Amino acid sequence: MAIISSPKGSNAERSRSSNRRAVMGYIHSAGEMGRAEIARNLSLSTQAVSNIIAELLEDGLLHEKGTRASGRGLPALQYGVNPDGGYAFGIEVRPNAILAALLDMQGKTVFKHRITFKDARPAAVISHVTALRDEMIAAIPSAQDKLLGAGIVMPGPFGTTGLIGQGSDLPEWSEVDPAKLFHEALEIPIMVSNDANASAMAERITGVAQGLSTYAYLYFGTGLGLGLVSQGHLISGAFGNAGEIGHVSVLVNGEYASLESVLSRLSVQRYLQNNGQGSVDFERLTELFSDKDPYLFEWLDTASQALGHATQIIENMFDPQTIIVGGAMPSGVLDHLVANAPLPDLSVSNRLEREQPRLKTGESSRLTATLGAAALVLNQTYTPQFIPVH
Repeated sequence: MAIISSPKGSNAERSRSSNRRAVMGYIHSAGEMGRAEIARNLSLSTQAVSNIIAELLEDGLLHEKGTRASGRGLPALQYGVNPDGGYAFGIEVRPNAILAALLDMQGKTVFKHRITFKDARPAAVISHVTALRDEMIAAIPSAQDKLLGAGIVMPGPFGTTGLIGQGSDLPEWSEVDPAKLFHEALEIPIMVSNDANASAMAERITGVAQGLSTYAYLYFGTGLGLGLVSQGHLISGAFGNAGEIGHVSVLVNGEYASLESVLSRLSVQRYLQNNGQGSVDFERLTELFSDKDPYLFEWLDTASQALGHATQIIENMFDPQTIIVGGAMPSGVLDHLVANAPLPDLSVSNRLEREQPRLKTGESSRLTATLGAAALVLNQTYTPQFIPVH
């Protein structure tokens, strides 16, 4: 994942920034908290927390939420995240469309829009994105001076790799630095990621991964991607390409095949087209599942096997609290896959003291990655980069 933001500054400045994020994260998770409780949780002095809260109140990121009695003494003043204190802009760039969303500090969607186009080269995409930014500000004027940054989601892999030419590449982008390009166009901090990583982070902000720190996210886009979150931070790899699991070979029905050739939206569309269904979009796939189409359920049988193999690989390599399955696939299809995937016994995740299921269904929407792009920015606001110190 590529990031362009403000300079990091000195160690003291980085420590202060991390403590601010830690305070924001605790308050966001709890809904509201008092100074003493925050200080205990973060092993900070009450005075240090008071100074941080004063800054966050002045910045408009927090607001007072009344008092709460707790034992002896005066009731403690509670603080909560101010929903209108800041906004996160999310952009998803596809080969034929751009989707945009704006989230407030609580992760609520306050603006969304989609445009289609035929030219996905860098100059054309930047022109569309700046126009979407202007349209967003016109719709939500208060966001103009409160943008925390923009998350940009693009198809991976990034750079020139052995996976270029797989059908979802953006033309002329392999030699471009997208973070720099979008930063120059939008003039705000930029985070560039693939769709799986962004969607994984969206689940942590507003979805089924709330309260989890280490999990995996299998994302159904055109292909199949994997987002890995460890201690609240994305594992991106040296060049931002960690999680390209769709190209891993699995054994299905006695033959080896790439995972996404049997477990992806493109896979099911091709299978149904080869069996006379014609063009199958998100809505049509929902209808076919509801009608229990026999060809769709044939595909689901094979795809469920593949998901079981993928589960074993991810669990033994990463040891997550859970694996979340989501993305641009109808919820009924995702639920069926999760319910019918054969979970292997030979896995580090096969243990009795589990608090989470090994597989669970996450968000199912065309906007999953777009909202995830904005969630990348919010997660950075709520997650410290290192352990807080005095």
